[in-house]
Amino acid sequence: MSRGTQKEPLHVAIIGGGVTGVNLALGLQARGVSYTIYERGPGFREIGAGIAFSPNAERAMNLLNPDVLAGFKRVANPNGDDYFRWVDGYETNELIFKLYIGKDGFQGGLRSAFLDEWSKQIPPSAVQFNKHLDTFTELTGPDSFSDKVLLRFTDGTTATADAVVGCDGIRSRVRQLLLARPLSSSFSLATFPSSELPHAAHPTYTQKFCFRTLAPMSAALAALGRVRASSRHMYNGPGAHLLTYPVGDSTLLNILAVLSDPNPTWPHPHHTAPGNKAEVVEAFAGWSDAARAIVDLLPDADGGKMDKWGIFDMAADPAPRYHGGKVCLAGDAAHATGPHLGSGAGLGVEDALVLAVLFAEVDKKWREGEEGVSSRKGEMVEKAFEVYNEVRYDRTQEVVQSTRKTCDLFQWRDSEVGRDSERFGREITARFYRVWEYDVNRMVEEALAKFSDKL
Repeated sequence: MSRGTQKEPLHVAIIGGGVTGVNLALGLQARGVSYTIYERGPGFREIGAGIAFSPNAERAMNLLNPDVLAGFKRVANPNGDDYFRWVDGYETNELIFKLYIGKDGFQGGLRSAFLDEWSKQIPPSAVQFNKHLDTFTELTGPDSFSDKVLLRFTDGTTATADAVVGCDGIRSRVRQLLLARPLSSSFSLATFPSSELPHAAHPTYTQKFCFRTLAPMSAALAALGRVRASSRHMYNGPGAHLLTYPVGDSTLLNILAVLSDPNPTWPHPHHTAPGNKAEVVEAFAGWSDAARAIVDLLPDADGGKMDKWGIFDMAADPAPRYHGGKVCLAGDAAHATGPHLGSGAGLGVEDALVLAVLFAEVDKKWREGEEGVSSRKGEMVEKAFEVYNEVRYDRTQEVVQSTRKTCDLFQWRDSEVGRDSERFGREITARFYRVWEYDVNRMVEEALAKFSDKL
């Protein structure tokens, strides 16, 4: 390719092949933007059992790439009805509140099944596995052909890209590098207070941990009955709660048991640690028959051994911003949140939509060479990331903070609401609907307008 006759197209490096990374890739693919996914594992990965996507996430999928939404619908498990129910799981086993989730709304499924379905659309040439990021450096040069980011991987290989998006999850290597040190001699982190950097680079333990499992639906139906087993239910109580909903084409019941921890720190080197069913049985020993029946569905094999998961987020020490130079963060890498609003994956889809739209604009304006537009591709990438941060920061941080408070409502730790069912219903409705009713069309319009103003 001759530099004098044809401009090199924008190329995006996506670090991480989870839900956010794959959604971003498919959004770029639909817009003709070049990308490569660098995934540290041997294949596309997603940990955990069940996952749900809220209505805002579905709307974002459709704008991102209709094939993403179609893939979601092929995998998503139908709800037994259109309500999310909260029950007094501690004493009465009676309904506290039910929330309308919309027609076929807030559907869930197996994390791995969603990722398997979406990743079928990724060309093998567009992904590299077993690539664990070591460092990155912003390169500078006399023209846009040398104005790139150099990636170094732990296997000794390197790669370059015009833009880098860290979609590498809650323990993001990109976030650690971005917030812990300058990216190059020409880039300063002076706007980042030094006291914040070591903390914001890592997630914080929320003093909650959970046990997750999948129970055969036949056993769940026998223990709970059709209504409880076939639709989304949460069992509230003091210092703990249980969440259940069907997955796997209603052949399995996803069970999440969340416990509060008096210890301020997670004592294990990893977010997962060895646990045992007996620990859950003890925690819910004084609860209602229904709650104990759910706990009984946890596996007994291998002496009841099962992993427990520390719940970490970015609420206490949020990243001061989601970008620096030609590098940015998306999904859990930017704003990891707990599972209590069921919103984390959906926020990542919203991020992917904004980034895909902005990258398409950068690529178009760069290649067409519009008059009055910056002559350097890297400058346009940096402006696009500034816009991304402006559009996404407040929205995502609000959800992260609200998620922590929502867990307090479930576990009767909110001093103003307590066990008052009417106040609980008002709070829950406001918090969930604020996530679900977010206008993704307006988000895209705002991003495009802001980007145009910066050029």
